[in-house]
Amino acid sequence: MSAVPQTRIAGLAQRRIVLGSQSYARRQIMTELANEHGFNYDVRTADIDEKAIRDPDPEKLVRMLAHAKRDAIISKMRAAGEPMDALLITCDQVVVHEDRILEKPASVDEAHEYIEGYGRSPASTVGAVLATDLASGRSAEGVEVASIFFRPIPADSRQRLVEEGQVFYCAGGLMIEHPLVEPHIERMDGTQCSVMGLPKHLVLRLLLEAAGL
Repeated sequence: MSAVPQTRIAGLAQRRIVLGSQSYARRQIMTELANEHGFNYDVRTADIDEKAIRDPDPEKLVRMLAHAKRDAIISKMRAAGEPMDALLITCDQVVVHEDRILEKPASVDEAHEYIEGYGRSPASTVGAVLATDLASGRSAEGVEVASIFFRPIPADSRQRLVEEGQVFYCAGGLMIEHPLVEPHIERMDGTQCSVMGLPKHLVLRLLLEAAGL
């Protein structure tokens, strides 16, 4: 993002920015981005039934979910009487593995199945980001794909991951930053923040585009 003039980025500090996500990892990444570029943000959650929205194409699916989350958050903000002047970021991510779309594990067995499978073949994260200027209605969106190549994750590590429970809140049960997982990563084609669900460079570009900066 060094090619983006700082005068453009500085304009974000004058805007109210809202991250529409309940993900702890995304909030961490957004905080890093905000600190790097001198803006603040609030958090709102969509609380939609994600499984009610389906599409066999992972890129279409994550775009549809990002739009549905935006619409739900806008409805909640209007109902609460909030000013509609924010730049709203919504996003969604799935993991694709062996031609299957993997979302959050629904059971212990499914979590084990997902994590064990990553040792056989690489996994890809497919993530959509949607930025909307609620004041003007202007929006910008993008999809980013990253691939992760693993060595087999030992059974005892898989068991500890499942017992800890955080895998049930991550698409595909994928937690590349976890100390039980990180040593088994051979390589990543893509950025860590993209794999974790919020590619900083894409978020910044879309915020600027939606804001007309």
